[in-house]
Amino acid sequence: MRAVPLELKQANAFVERLHRHHPPVHRDKFRIGCEKDGKLVGVVQIARPVARGLDDGKTVEVVRLCTDGTPNVCSFLYGRAARIAREMGYQRIVTYILDSEIGSSLKAAGWRFDGMTDAKSWDCPSRPRQTKAPVCAKQRWIKQWTETSKPGCGAKMED
Repeated sequence: MRAVPLELKQANAFVERLHRHHPPVHRDKFRIGCEKDGKLVGVVQIARPVARGLDDGKTVEVVRLCTDGTPNVCSFLYGRAARIAREMGYQRIVTYILDSEIGSSLKAAGWRFDGMTDAKSWDCPSRPRQTKAPVCAKQRWIKQWTETSKPGCGAKMED
């Protein structure tokens, strides 16, 4: 497996074709593909956190992770996304998975479970929206680094 850069259009086309419960994103900060034997087998897209309370300029969120089912691609992409976010100077990366998912790929990539969210829609009277994501409780997973840690200087990621 190897990481490859992708354009937004390429990542969104992959998500459109294979993601089980989310549509493509409108924008992101960066995205990474995973190739195996010259074939694109997975994508991860990283953006600003959806929740305003986490959008502190030091945090990014995995907003899409999609594979064709090739083994170990999810953990490969979660690990690579965290490493690149850290190299870019971010202090924390978060993601959400459905309550029914077990999080094996996140555990394998060194992320930690950070709690459950309530089942709710983003739709509200002051800002009506269509909710395209499943409305159910979700697990939040996180990987963070200390504020003083610098990549390449022996800094360690939190377990």
